[in-house]
Amino acid sequence: MNVNEAKNILLLYRPGMADAEDSEIAEALALAKVDPDLGRWLEVHCARQFVIREKFRQITVPAGLKEQIISEQAASEKMISTRRTIQFAAAAAILLFAVLAVFRFLPQASDDTLAVYQNQMVGVALRGYAMDVQTNDAAAIRAYLVQNHAPADFVLPAPLQQAALVGCAVEDWQGVKVSMICFRTGKPLAPGVASDLWLFVVDRTSVKNAPAGAAPQFTKVNRLMTATWTQGGKTYLIGTAGDVLTLRQYL
Repeated sequence: MNVNEAKNILLLYRPGMADAEDSEIAEALALAKVDPDLGRWLEVHCARQFVIREKFRQITVPAGLKEQIISEQAASEKMISTRRTIQFAAAAAILLFAVLAVFRFLPQASDDTLAVYQNQMVGVALRGYAMDVQTNDAAAIRAYLVQNHAPADFVLPAPLQQAALVGCAVEDWQGVKVSMICFRTGKPLAPGVASDLWLFVVDRTSVKNAPAGAAPQFTKVNRLMTATWTQGGKTYLIGTAGDVLTLRQYL
C-alpha cells in the first residue's frame, strides 16, 4: 500500500468508530504512524471529522418530527395514499434541510479555521508525540525554537511560569511552524507519559477565527479542556485534562 492508496482508504475512517477494525484501514493507519506526511494529513482529517461531528450534534430536530414519522409509518401499513406520501416527503425534506444547514455553516473547504487547529493540536497531545528537546531550562527551549524558526517570543502567563517545564517540540500547521511547550501539572502520570499540560503558540495570521484579544476562550476539545487567546501577534492554545477551574490556575 502506498501513501495515495492509504489516503483514499482513510477518507472513510471516522475516529472513535469501529472503522479501525477494518483490515485495510488498519494497514493505512499503521502506515500513517511511520510516514510523517501521511501522519500530518491524518491529523487534519481527524480534526475535520471531529468538527463535522460536533456540528451534527448541534442540529435541533424539528418539534413533532419523530411523532410525525412514527404515525405516518403506522398509517403506511394500512393504506397507501397520495396525501401520506406527500407528508412523509415533507418530513424527509425537513431532515435534508437540517443536514444541508450544517454544511452551509461549516468552513467551506477550509482547513485553517480555529476549530480545526484546536482539534489537530489536541490530537498531537493525546495521540502521542516525541519531544524534540527534553529539558526544564526555559532558555534552552527558546533557543531551540529560534533555531528551528518556530515562535519563541511568546509570553507565558505568570501562573504558567511556575509550572514544571519538561521540553518542547515543533509541530506543523498548514505549512506554518507551531511551538509546542510541554509542562507537568504534578499529577501522577502513566508510564511513558512525560507531560499532561501543553501550550501551543502560532502566528495569529495563520489561524482563521482566532480570538482577537487576550481574554481566554474556553472550549472542551476531545478529552482536554482548552483555552485560546491572542496576544502580541501570537495565538495561544493551552490544554489539559479537567475543567475550566483546573485550567484557570495556569492563566
